[in-house]
Amino acid sequence: MIANVITLMEDNKSFLGATNLIASSKKVKNNFDITHFNAVTPDIVKRVMEEYHVIWNYPWKGGIIDIHSGLTKHAYQTKDPNKRMACAMSHYILWKQCLDSNEAMLIFEHDSIFIKQLDTSLLERSTFDIVGLNDPRGATRKSNIYYNSIQQNERTIQPVPSIDTFNIPQGLAGNSAYYITPNGAKSMIDAVKEYGMWPNDALMCKQLIKNIGVTKTFYTKVQGLGSTTTL
Repeated sequence: MIANVITLMEDNKSFLGATNLIASSKKVKNNFDITHFNAVTPDIVKRVMEEYHVIWNYPWKGGIIDIHSGLTKHAYQTKDPNKRMACAMSHYILWKQCLDSNEAMLIFEHDSIFIKQLDTSLLERSTFDIVGLNDPRGATRKSNIYYNSIQQNERTIQPVPSIDTFNIPQGLAGNSAYYITPNGAKSMIDAVKEYGMWPNDALMCKQLIKNIGVTKTFYTKVQGLGSTTTL
């Protein structure tokens, strides 16, 4: 299985985190290798967006209702918008690679780390096109509600839980670790075309993307590294 970790190669924190992830994957004896994906950097992100014909459509302050989707878009904390856009475009390019190769892919951010061997056959048998692998605790808002909702459901892979009113985008517990099929990648690319680019974990929500789920067993958690997008 193809697996990539989004890495800012010149950033010590990012490279260390990605290296820790790769080491943890070997430690739990996963049957795949993880490759560094050279992340889009803030200094070139606008040129990359032009190259891919992607337009940013998300607020940097406050919140607005997106007329097209009906969802409320709340600004993410960030001191440098280019960092947030660069992260989203790194995911976007990997979605393109997934679609173009017609092969499912594992996508990781540098702050994830394995805590359990990943059952890839479970993912490959699943009817879900996108599956989150990450323990929500410490990784998302309302994490305890998110966690408890998953644990109360007996399904090994289950729909994304509802933790808020329906007008709030609800998706994975962050995008630090997920499985995506070519159909899932196409859905994400189509969403960018229809709604514009949002922060990747906001756009990857169950209101906009069908067949998105999470595993009951958590295979990864966040390392607790400082953010490279909010600072």
